[in-house]
Amino acid sequence: MAKQFPRIGLGHQNFIEAQQIFFVATAAPEGRVNLSPKGMDSLRVLGPNRIAWLNVTGSGNETAGHLKQSPRMTLMWCSFDATPMILRAYGTARTVQRDSADWAELADLFPGGPEKRQVYDLSVEMVQTSCGYAVPTADGMTERPVLKDWAADKGEDGIRAYWSERNRTTIDGAPTGIEDNL
Repeated sequence: MAKQFPRIGLGHQNFIEAQQIFFVATAAPEGRVNLSPKGMDSLRVLGPNRIAWLNVTGSGNETAGHLKQSPRMTLMWCSFDATPMILRAYGTARTVQRDSADWAELADLFPGGPEKRQVYDLSVEMVQTSCGYAVPTADGMTERPVLKDWAADKGEDGIRAYWSERNRTTIDGAPTGIEDNL
């Protein structure tokens, strides 16, 4: 049975911080819904109603484009160990680009280098837990070094060129705002 809460409680935060993967969902008023898995050391619970997560350079930039049109965001974690649970945080988010006044403050919460693209600052309006009984267990999850190595090889200039080529628009053609950071 699903339960809803107005904030992230200590038990919720402990569960979130124990997970190695989370999922983010966003949608513009028109076009496709985006759902992406995220990992690495890229998420911080900043308070009972605030989460920040680091977005690293990738093949698309859907979240940024969607948030320019509609600030809705859902984050989801599910346990892959012996204790089943699913937790979702619903709210509104803003994109913090590298040229934003609070970029350094938020980006410095996370390790990494040139792969850092944006930080998303989520105001959590509701937390929901559900059983997770149908989620399979999985052993041996470990981080992949591929993205960090790829970004380090490209360097800052190479990353910006990649953003210019691949991250200016969503798959539906909406602007992502990355051009201000080129």
